[in-house]
Amino acid sequence: MSNLLQGLNVYLIGMMGSGKTTIGKCLAKDLKYRFVDTDQTIEAIAKKPISAIFQQSGEPYFRELEMKVLAEYSVYTRTVVSTGGGIIQQQLNWSYLRHGLIIWLDVDVEILKKRLAKDETRPLADKLESLLETRRPLYAQADIQIAIAQEQSPSEIAAQIMETIPTALKPVREIQL
Repeated sequence: MSNLLQGLNVYLIGMMGSGKTTIGKCLAKDLKYRFVDTDQTIEAIAKKPISAIFQQSGEPYFRELEMKVLAEYSVYTRTVVSTGGGIIQQQLNWSYLRHGLIIWLDVDVEILKKRLAKDETRPLADKLESLLETRRPLYAQADIQIAIAQEQSPSEIAAQIMETIPTALKPVREIQL
């Protein structure tokens, strides 16, 4: 499969709680790719959790950091990148995402609510439905949409992605001399 991708990065997009990090790790293992998470990288750079960045510096500052991290990762190859839920809101980020294969992990809002109910570290969890409505048309620009059911395990979802990847790739034509 990684031969088919020819080193192309895989970007996982979707709402907070959609499983981008957990599924990303499984997918990276299956592809024999490295795995990175933009949110974890931002927290390491800022030396504080994302919720604290939002509270102390605001969302615009966070989005600026997010764009810089994505720009750095976009020059990598053979990498599965788990992105923050709102990364798709800035047009410039799409120019970085388009350097790879973009996969939307589409999770029903009711499943997201259950997953995030106990997580008080998510800065925007209380606005989940309105965020999803706003972001849905942007997420829909992904190369692949994976609808995720409640009972699916991360490894099952990664396997589903592996099966779907060939359908989204355009065959490379050999040049005849």
